[in-house]
Amino acid sequence: MRILFTICGRAGSKGVKNKNLREFLGAPLSWYSLSAIDLYLKNYRQDADFDVVANSDSRELLRVLSENPFLKVDTILRGEELSGDTAAKKDVILDCLRQMEERKGYLYDVVVDLDITSPLRKKEDLLHLITTHFDRKADITYSVTPARRNPYFNQVTYSEEEGARIVIGSDITTRQQAPAVYDMNASLYAYRPDFIKNGGDFDEGYEAIIEMEDTAVLDIDSEEDFRLMGVVAKYLFENDPSFGEIRNNIPTTDVC
Repeated sequence: MRILFTICGRAGSKGVKNKNLREFLGAPLSWYSLSAIDLYLKNYRQDADFDVVANSDSRELLRVLSENPFLKVDTILRGEELSGDTAAKKDVILDCLRQMEERKGYLYDVVVDLDITSPLRKKEDLLHLITTHFDRKADITYSVTPARRNPYFNQVTYSEEEGARIVIGSDITTRQQAPAVYDMNASLYAYRPDFIKNGGDFDEGYEAIIEMEDTAVLDIDSEEDFRLMGVVAKYLFENDPSFGEIRNNIPTTDVC
């Protein structure tokens, strides 16, 4: 199996200024993704054929990622056509795949993307993602957490004309009767290369999911999210060895 790991991030941010370049509990935020890859490879895929590529329009972010203490990271300076607010993530990942295949001269069996702003992972999550992706012969596999609300039971829409209404009307009277629903937690994704090369997108192929532990913070989109993530992460790193090893694998450095 040949794996292409991708780490993608734009320069700047509207919600949190330069969030991809921020330090998180004493280490570059982007290194938490690299630490997860490093631990996955060391524990489960010591003989793996793999490459890691960072794609960004920020030269500083590419520098921080390439100067990491774990893994060799190839870099792609993102073109203007993929740098705007409306650029789709799948197009950036496709750009990574095409450029890396051209550079390396070989094809990949899977593309695995780790979101920079979701540092709370376990190495087992990566194992679960990749194993599930191949076992289910999926086009896309991604991580989720159980949703805290359910559109069949306790989520509503509202309009002045009709007032409040359950999102999906049904005869369901208890939460236990409602179908299970999940939040996409924007952490881990696996793609079948031919699927994205042929323009495939979410809801167009077979999608598999893996369930990750709900850490209460799904993504970093505001300063409040960043502060809350720090509180939750500090607790998990200190009290849960599976989370803690991701942080403990990162040495103290002054790279930022």
